[in-house]
Amino acid sequence: MSWDYPDPFLMTFQVGASHIDALAHTRNTHYVEWCMDTAWAHTTALGLGAADYQRLDRAMALTRAEYDYLRATRAGDTLLIGTWITDWRSRLKMTRQFQIICQQTDVTVFRGRLEFVCIEISTGQPKKPPREFVEIYTPALVDKP
Repeated sequence: MSWDYPDPFLMTFQVGASHIDALAHTRNTHYVEWCMDTAWAHTTALGLGAADYQRLDRAMALTRAEYDYLRATRAGDTLLIGTWITDWRSRLKMTRQFQIICQQTDVTVFRGRLEFVCIEISTGQPKKPPREFVEIYTPALVDKP
Protein backbone atom coordinates (compact mmCIF):
# COMPACT_ATOMS: atom_id res chain seq x y z
CA MET A 1 0.00 0.00 0.00
CA SER A 2 1.19 3.48 -0.82
CA TRP A 3 0.18 5.61 2.17
CA ASP A 4 0.54 9.40 2.23
CA TYR A 5 2.17 9.26 5.68
CA PRO A 6 3.90 6.48 7.58
CA ASP A 7 2.20 4.14 10.05
CA PRO A 8 -1.49 4.97 9.59
CA PHE A 9 -4.08 3.97 12.13
CA LEU A 10 -6.11 1.55 10.01
CA MET A 11 -9.65 0.29 9.83
CA THR A 12 -11.21 -1.91 7.17
CA PHE A 13 -14.71 -1.55 5.75
CA GLN A 14 -16.54 -3.78 3.31
CA VAL A 15 -18.75 -2.06 0.74
CA GLY A 16 -22.14 -3.77 0.82
CA ALA A 17 -25.27 -3.49 -1.27
CA SER A 18 -26.73 -1.03 1.27
CA HIS A 19 -23.84 1.39 0.59
CA ILE A 20 -24.57 1.65 -3.15
CA ASP A 21 -26.40 4.63 -4.70
CA ALA A 22 -28.37 5.10 -7.92
CA LEU A 23 -25.12 5.40 -9.89
CA ALA A 24 -24.09 1.87 -8.84
CA HIS A 25 -21.18 3.05 -6.70
CA THR A 26 -20.60 3.79 -3.03
CA ARG A 27 -22.72 6.70 -1.78
CA ASN A 28 -20.45 9.62 -0.84
CA THR A 29 -21.82 9.94 2.69
CA HIS A 30 -20.51 6.49 3.61
CA TYR A 31 -16.90 7.59 3.11
CA VAL A 32 -17.50 10.43 5.57
CA GLU A 33 -19.13 8.07 8.10
CA TRP A 34 -16.27 5.58 7.80
CA CYS A 35 -13.72 8.36 8.29
CA MET A 36 -15.49 9.57 11.42
CA ASP A 37 -15.69 6.00 12.76
CA THR A 38 -11.96 5.63 12.09
CA ALA A 39 -11.16 8.95 13.79
CA TRP A 40 -13.08 7.92 16.92
CA ALA A 41 -11.41 4.51 16.95
CA HIS A 42 -7.99 6.16 16.64
CA THR A 43 -8.74 8.64 19.43
CA THR A 44 -9.99 5.82 21.65
CA ALA A 45 -6.93 3.70 20.85
CA LEU A 46 -4.73 6.64 21.87
CA GLY A 47 -6.51 6.70 25.24
CA LEU A 48 -9.22 9.36 24.89
CA GLY A 49 -12.67 7.85 24.56
CA ALA A 50 -16.04 9.57 24.71
CA ALA A 51 -16.21 9.01 28.49
CA ASP A 52 -12.88 10.82 28.89
CA TYR A 53 -14.17 13.74 26.84
CA GLN A 54 -17.22 13.98 29.12
CA ARG A 55 -15.15 13.67 32.30
CA LEU A 56 -12.78 16.42 31.14
CA ASP A 57 -15.61 18.59 29.73
CA ARG A 58 -13.50 18.99 26.60
CA ALA A 59 -13.72 17.69 23.05
CA MET A 60 -12.16 18.18 19.67
CA ALA A 61 -15.05 19.58 17.62
CA LEU A 62 -15.08 19.55 13.85
CA THR A 63 -14.83 23.03 12.29
CA ARG A 64 -13.83 22.31 8.67
CA ALA A 65 -13.90 19.34 6.32
CA GLU A 66 -12.43 18.82 2.85
CA TYR A 67 -13.06 15.66 0.85
CA ASP A 68 -11.60 14.52 -2.45
CA TYR A 69 -13.50 11.67 -4.08
CA LEU A 70 -10.94 10.26 -6.48
CA ARG A 71 -12.38 6.99 -7.75
CA ALA A 72 -15.62 5.06 -7.43
CA THR A 73 -15.91 1.89 -5.38
CA ARG A 74 -18.54 -0.80 -5.67
CA ALA A 75 -20.27 -3.51 -3.67
CA GLY A 76 -17.77 -6.16 -2.65
CA ASP A 77 -14.79 -3.80 -2.45
CA THR A 78 -12.71 -3.82 0.72
CA LEU A 79 -11.62 -0.34 1.78
CA LEU A 80 -8.65 0.38 4.02
CA ILE A 81 -8.98 3.69 5.82
CA GLY A 82 -5.83 5.24 7.22
CA THR A 83 -5.76 8.30 9.44
CA TRP A 84 -3.11 10.52 10.97
CA ILE A 85 -2.95 13.64 13.10
CA THR A 86 -0.92 15.97 10.89
CA ASP A 87 -1.12 19.27 12.73
CA TRP A 88 -1.65 20.29 16.34
CA ARG A 89 -1.16 24.05 16.10
CA SER A 90 -0.89 25.96 19.34
CA ARG A 91 -2.48 22.93 20.94
CA LEU A 92 -5.92 24.43 20.30
CA LYS A 93 -6.53 23.31 16.70
CA MET A 94 -5.92 19.89 15.23
CA THR A 95 -5.79 18.58 11.67
CA ARG A 96 -6.54 14.95 10.92
CA GLN A 97 -6.06 13.48 7.46
CA PHE A 98 -7.54 10.38 5.88
CA GLN A 99 -6.74 8.21 2.93
CA ILE A 100 -8.89 5.37 1.64
CA ILE A 101 -7.33 2.67 -0.50
CA CYS A 102 -9.34 -0.01 -2.28
CA GLN A 103 -7.64 -3.26 -1.31
CA GLN A 104 -8.55 -5.03 -4.57
CA THR A 105 -6.89 -2.40 -6.79
CA ASP A 106 -4.36 -0.83 -4.38
CA VAL A 107 -5.62 2.57 -5.62
CA THR A 108 -6.35 5.59 -3.44
CA VAL A 109 -10.05 6.34 -3.90
CA PHE A 110 -10.55 9.12 -1.35
CA ARG A 111 -8.66 11.67 0.70
CA GLY A 112 -10.01 13.82 3.49
CA ARG A 113 -8.76 16.59 5.73
CA LEU A 114 -10.60 17.60 8.89
CA GLU A 115 -9.86 20.51 11.22
CA PHE A 116 -10.91 20.44 14.85
CA VAL A 117 -10.83 22.94 17.69
CA CYS A 118 -10.82 22.10 21.37
CA ILE A 119 -14.07 23.11 23.03
CA GLU A 120 -15.58 23.02 26.48
CA ILE A 121 -18.49 20.59 26.02
CA SER A 122 -20.74 22.29 28.57
CA THR A 123 -20.59 25.68 26.82
CA GLY A 124 -19.53 24.82 23.26
CA GLN A 125 -16.88 27.53 23.51
CA PRO A 126 -13.27 27.09 22.35
CA LYS A 127 -11.01 26.34 25.32
CA LYS A 128 -7.44 25.39 25.95
CA PRO A 129 -7.08 21.61 25.82
CA PRO A 130 -6.48 19.80 29.09
CA ARG A 131 -3.11 18.29 29.92
CA GLU A 132 -4.40 14.81 28.95
CA PHE A 133 -5.12 15.98 25.38
CA VAL A 134 -1.64 17.44 25.00
CA GLU A 135 0.03 14.35 26.47
CA ILE A 136 -1.92 11.94 24.25
CA TYR A 137 -2.29 13.81 20.95
CA THR A 138 1.19 15.35 20.73
CA PRO A 139 3.09 12.04 20.42
CA ALA A 140 0.59 10.91 17.75
CA LEU A 141 1.47 13.85 15.48
CA VAL A 142 3.15 12.62 12.29
CA ASP A 143 5.90 14.40 10.44
CA LYS A 144 4.92 15.55 6.97
CA PRO A 145 6.89 13.76 4.25
